[in-house]
Amino acid sequence: MTNKNERKADGSDRVREVYKVTLAGSVINVALLALKFAAGILGHSAAMIADAIHSLTDFATDVVVLVFVKLGSKPQDEDHDYGHGKYETLATAIIGLSLLVVGLMICYSGVVKTYQAICGVQLQQPGVVALVAAIASIALKEWAYQFTVRVGRKCHSEAVVANAWHHRSDALSSVGTMVGIGGAILLGERWAVLDPLAAIVVSAFIIKAAWALVMQSVKELTDASLPEAEENEIVSIANEEEGVREVHNLRTRRIGNNIAVEMHIRMPGSLSLYEAHEHATHIERRLRTHFGEGTIINIHLEPIKVNGQYEAPRQTKE
Repeated sequence: MTNKNERKADGSDRVREVYKVTLAGSVINVALLALKFAAGILGHSAAMIADAIHSLTDFATDVVVLVFVKLGSKPQDEDHDYGHGKYETLATAIIGLSLLVVGLMICYSGVVKTYQAICGVQLQQPGVVALVAAIASIALKEWAYQFTVRVGRKCHSEAVVANAWHHRSDALSSVGTMVGIGGAILLGERWAVLDPLAAIVVSAFIIKAAWALVMQSVKELTDASLPEAEENEIVSIANEEEGVREVHNLRTRRIGNNIAVEMHIRMPGSLSLYEAHEHATHIERRLRTHFGEGTIINIHLEPIKVNGQYEAPRQTKE
């Protein structure tokens, strides 16, 4: 089995990878933030300015990930018997909420501009510089999504995966912005309303992704059980052990990038304490091999019931 020093090294490597990928995304976010604000102002594009605000929140969530992943990677101590994994879940919730606010802001801005156009207000036609900025943003942010989500899944970090979706939502925002700005440029000033309409469409995708992240975090913070498929896997692994007759009172939850499992297992009452302990250890080893070394397992062993009652094992005469 993996020893304590190896697990500690694995944890350090995980934090290093998360920091590396998050800092790379931060560099892209800062560059795009400056580019989009300049392009939005010079190109008179409301959608591009909204896109720039989105990049600003991306940078803020990078900071959240860096802080909370560091906290979440701390080992258990006297105040946290189950470790600090839920700091990552909290980070995911913060990122989801910030993404939701961004989506609502972009939607509101787009609705106001569209209403003004319907009322006869002539919207300013966006410039080519805004279109160029949108294309650059799509390429860079989709690239950032790909390398960030890859590390997030490899490290089993929901906060990093959530941050990757922040990158992709920015890419989607820029796609809508590109369509709106391009349409307004090609079709003329009277079609400038395409710019805010594109912002509204994009905001719907952002709000949907944000809501999924928030609900996922809420479930974990309120100790929701693992999906039924994963619980069935746990029961199946326990039943593979020789002598196991029944698995019941299964309780599961997620703690950051780890899971916690509690269950009662019935085995023959004639087993010695040593033998019962060996069987429980085998089950724990299989579960950690399948779900990760950080899996927290609590197994309560019970003798098999006879006619609904526990019976003491028969003593053999010497």
